[in-house]
Amino acid sequence: VQLQASGGGLVQAGGSLRLSCLASGFIFDKYAIGWFRQAPGKEREGVSFIDSADGNPDYVDSVKGRFTISVDKSKNTVYLRMNSLKPEDTAVYYCAATKSTLATRHASWYEFWGQGTLVTVSS
Repeated sequence: VQLQASGGGLVQAGGSLRLSCLASGFIFDKYAIGWFRQAPGKEREGVSFIDSADGNPDYVDSVKGRFTISVDKSKNTVYLRMNSLKPEDTAVYYCAATKSTLATRHASWYEFWGQGTLVTVSS
C-alpha cells in the first residue's frame, strides 16, 4: 500500500490550493481516506475524511466551508481542495488510509500514511 501526497506550495492568504493523494496497492473502495496536518511545534490534527465506498465527507470545524474533499476512483486519487486559505492553515499535510468503509477522525486508526506535502500560507 502506498500513498503519495502532492500539490502543496506557497500561497497568499485568501488563495487556493488543491492537494492530491494518489493511492496504490489496495482496493480503493474498501478503504477510507483522511487528510491530516501538522504545523511546526503543534500536534498532528485531522482535517477532512471520506468514506471511499459511498463518498461521505467529514470536516473539522476549522476548515468547514473552505475545504472540499473528493474522490476520483478512476484515478485512485483523493483530492483536498482548499479555498480561502489562512496563515493558520500552514502545515505539512498528510493523507492516510484505513481499511474501513467508514472514515474516522482518529489518526491512530489509519494504518497507511503518505509522505506529506507542505502548505505555506503567507499573510
